[in-house]
Amino acid sequence: MRDYTLPLESGGTFVPIKEEFLHYVWKYKLFDFQNLIGCNGEKIKPIQLGMHNEDSGPDFLNARLEINGLIWAGTVEMHLKSSDWYAHHHEVDDNYNAVILHVVWEYDVPVLRSNGDEIVTLVLKSFVHENSLKNYLALLYKKEQWILCEKDVQHISSLFLNSWLTRLYFERLETKSKQILDLLQASANDWEAVLFVLMAKCFGMKLNGQAFLNLARSFEFKVFRKQQTLTNGLEVLLFGQAGFLNSEMEDVYGKELKKEFDFIKHKYKLVPIFYGQFSFFRLRPANFPTIRISQLAQIYQQHQNLFSKIQSLNAITDYYELFDLKTSSYWETHYTFGKISSKKSKKISKAFVDLLLINTIIPVMYTYQKIKGSHEFEKLEKLVQLIKPEKNTIISNFNKLEIVAKNAMDSQALIQLKNEYCKPKKCLHCAIGLQLLKK
Repeated sequence: MRDYTLPLESGGTFVPIKEEFLHYVWKYKLFDFQNLIGCNGEKIKPIQLGMHNEDSGPDFLNARLEINGLIWAGTVEMHLKSSDWYAHHHEVDDNYNAVILHVVWEYDVPVLRSNGDEIVTLVLKSFVHENSLKNYLALLYKKEQWILCEKDVQHISSLFLNSWLTRLYFERLETKSKQILDLLQASANDWEAVLFVLMAKCFGMKLNGQAFLNLARSFEFKVFRKQQTLTNGLEVLLFGQAGFLNSEMEDVYGKELKKEFDFIKHKYKLVPIFYGQFSFFRLRPANFPTIRISQLAQIYQQHQNLFSKIQSLNAITDYYELFDLKTSSYWETHYTFGKISSKKSKKISKAFVDLLLINTIIPVMYTYQKIKGSHEFEKLEKLVQLIKPEKNTIISNFNKLEIVAKNAMDSQALIQLKNEYCKPKKCLHCAIGLQLLKK
């Protein structure tokens, strides 16, 4: 999308006007739509402004306008300059033959349809409300701040903000749902396999998430199912596929795992992933990939149909009880293979169960309900509201702006707000931005 520059009142500095500003002004009627005059003196009276088209083609569909006393039905196209019509080659595109009005910021050339007829053109800047333009420039072209509206966002009502955060949370769930559907298709609709892959990624956390994901995808799930029935079968598979058993092992347990893995490696034609993907650097020992792999293995050794069990749970305490597990006994005295440490039970903490719920279990159950057509999302909404908010830089900075996350639903919504709206400066698509711009 091309930018067009407009001088600010102070100092003559030029700032960009974007085409999306025209969309915003038109969509929300922030212009003098009662007294519109086209470039050739046409009297234009909007009856129906049209539906905003987010896909390819004209910008507003199903519009109805009265032009010089005649009713026209069709589409509305917008550009910063009228010559952009030709820059985008609309004159040879039949999709634009139904355009009944060309809305521009600057008029530099007349615009013709493919049949040679001139399209009525409206220069919108002559009719935009002055406050709308000032608010737009004031919000989007301030000096760099953490978010553009940080000086004004405190004035948004809590009722309005809570409503927007709820929408953002489910918007974030929808994004995750699309990824889950891709995994589901790749696994021939095996929900247990999909859940395992996403659980593995979550166990890798931020630093090792991709490595754990690669590990989970490095073998067929039918191999995983067969290993579930064997004592230490999953530790054999997971540590072996992660490359931890490639070299000679120093202790009895390590040697046993390696012997077993060498056998199944040949049997199932397994190819381990690169060991160097896993990082131990700057991690607390309790989060070492070795400890997390053992915990993941123990979950699936204890619960062989985890997805089915999760479906039957209701209270958050049920999840804490389900995942009240620890590593195998070897890892109570080890953090890495062959190096003995003081004995310590390495249980899955409630805080980590919360992460599993936020990032894996709730998104998977949301997607499952959508596919089944049950849409009982209220249960999931109540569940995520019982979880404490996440702690990270984004949430801390919003707290400083007096936008405080009360629970995990809020913190997920604020992450969505920052990453998908504030960072790319999509204020014209954000409910908060629109509220501030309309003042």
